[in-house]
Amino acid sequence: MWGGRGLRAARGRALGLAGVRRVGRKAEPPRATGLEGKQTNRTLPWLFSNNGIMYLKSNNITVAYSNKMRNLRHVGTRFRSTSTTVDPKEMKIFQALAFKWWDEQGVYAPLHSMNDLRVPFIRDNLLKMVAGHQLESPLSGMKILDVGCGGGLLSEPLGRLGALVTGIDPLNENIKIAQQHKSFDPILDKRIQYKACILEDIVEETAESFDAVVASEVVEHVNDLETFIQCCCKVLKPGGSLFITTINKTQLSYALAIIFAEQISGIVPKGTHTWEKFVSPEELESFLESNGLLVQTIIGMLYNPFSGYWRWTENTSINYAAHAVKSNAQVETEEHHAKAPGVHSQGASQR
Repeated sequence: MWGGRGLRAARGRALGLAGVRRVGRKAEPPRATGLEGKQTNRTLPWLFSNNGIMYLKSNNITVAYSNKMRNLRHVGTRFRSTSTTVDPKEMKIFQALAFKWWDEQGVYAPLHSMNDLRVPFIRDNLLKMVAGHQLESPLSGMKILDVGCGGGLLSEPLGRLGALVTGIDPLNENIKIAQQHKSFDPILDKRIQYKACILEDIVEETAESFDAVVASEVVEHVNDLETFIQCCCKVLKPGGSLFITTINKTQLSYALAIIFAEQISGIVPKGTHTWEKFVSPEELESFLESNGLLVQTIIGMLYNPFSGYWRWTENTSINYAAHAVKSNAQVETEEHHAKAPGVHSQGASQR
């Protein structure tokens, strides 16, 4: 849940801000082993004070933690699983928090306020794909899959925009909360359906059936990102959109999303994130394009823990949002073959 480093201009624009990409080098695990009063990394100024407190100063943000916190660093590579994208250890953490989804002042407060950015981001990019829409329900008729829907924080506002939303989550507890909350609104009760399952479970039965797939704050928790992206692509219609918000894999994201947010401030529970699972825009783009998804926009998101609000930024080194579209090359090829007989017939009749 955070934002930071400029990348090259993307193909599209998100809410008036140009998406940017390409850092040009692979992120490395954060290191904080310098001597007192010296910087330990050229790009990340770590400073030690006389009382043993280490400070990070970057992008006008100051984070401090004691020397003993240095031992909490995680070193390793992304764990790949061939059986499931779900991490059982992380599921236990979210299971304990299931009853807190709709507490706007609780641990999920940043996700509530993130709707101010991600809902218009999804809406506006989807409307670029249609010729006309109803003002009162602009996403009317569109089928959206909300992967890792949790308690329905994103499914509900998309449903209010007229979309037919399917929300899936591996935890029964989350689905029960989501079902209960949407039942208070008869309109949402008709537009949204929830199912306790993982994405792999529904790929075959829902192949090429969704206009959009949303995976917001999800990919940093999956075990096998490549399989996850493949499944997202399979359930999308040709020309359909995939929306992702996640955390970049940088030293700054480690310092803020794990050290500050989990260990110091307690904005999110300890153990919520694993730095090795964070994904850079370059890695994500590679997975997307290798699966026939054309990246339209990548743009940074910055969260202010003091005000509780998010804003867009061209920096992507902490949080960022991505929009990709499934190639419709197959549809274009079919249309070409459909038109071809008419051309040949015309030529034959002239002969």
